[in-house]
Amino acid sequence: MTEKEPFLQAIQSKVLLFDGAMGTEIQKYDPKPEDFPNNQDGFNDGLVLTHPEWIKQIHRNYLDAGSDCIETNSFGSNKIKLDEYGFGDQTIEFNKKVAQLAAEVCAEYNDRPRYAIGSMGPSGFLPSSNDPDLGQKPLDEIRIAFELQAEGLILGGVDALLIETSQDILEVKLVIEACHNAMKKTNTKVPIIANTTLDQYGKMLLGTNVQAAYTTVCDMGIDLFGLNCSTGPTEMTPSVRWLDEQNDQNLLVVPNAGMPENEGGCAVYKMTPEKLSSVLGDFLNDYKKVRIIGGCCGTGPEHIKALRKVIDEKANSLKG
Repeated sequence: MTEKEPFLQAIQSKVLLFDGAMGTEIQKYDPKPEDFPNNQDGFNDGLVLTHPEWIKQIHRNYLDAGSDCIETNSFGSNKIKLDEYGFGDQTIEFNKKVAQLAAEVCAEYNDRPRYAIGSMGPSGFLPSSNDPDLGQKPLDEIRIAFELQAEGLILGGVDALLIETSQDILEVKLVIEACHNAMKKTNTKVPIIANTTLDQYGKMLLGTNVQAAYTTVCDMGIDLFGLNCSTGPTEMTPSVRWLDEQNDQNLLVVPNAGMPENEGGCAVYKMTPEKLSSVLGDFLNDYKKVRIIGGCCGTGPEHIKALRKVIDEKANSLKG
């Protein structure tokens, strides 16, 4: 196969498809405490060390379903989070290993370019908050925690860095700065996607609305702005409409399979693949800046397969 088309070049010529949820796919293996490093039940990112074959197969399942991009299994692999599991001093090497695994799986496919996207979830702290527990983490400590993660992901060969499920716009700013610092350190440039997570009223956890969030970060050298998690696609519609009207940043839209419903204390997502693909298909028709779609909580390979069909049908209609 010829040299892979760069990620940013690809989104100019076509809509790219991300994968779906990772956590629920891991649960299908019914992991026991002994499956995790040092018996630390729930340390999903750590499965790259103990069960890399599980993570590889989940990646393959999404690529087989039609994903152009897979997210690395590193959502909770910033240094602050890894410290909780005793791996903080290995942050760079840990993330490098996670990224290499995803890149290796992408390289197994030669039908079209497949991209490994470095997932960077929140620190678990809210630097904008006055909460004595969540708001008192030094800003430099947060920035460095993500800088180490980004460095590892870049060294492992990711095609882009994804700041996702962000609850605090100040933390998003810190992570963007961390990504730029890591790029300077590694002398490697990769695209940055900055996501925010909004509730059904279009606001982040601490009350920042989409307009303020976008304005805060759009001039910080990011390459795409996105929305992921928290709600289904329908609740994202007003925010996506406003973002599209700015006609500036290309957009990523990765919703849950509908709003979560509480059943027996568990969050359940009931939006079918057909319904999710129908709404996101409308987004592609109505909002020209949307260049990436995919699925978050509650979505699996069947949702991705349905989204692949929508993207291909749209591409074929444009050709026709």
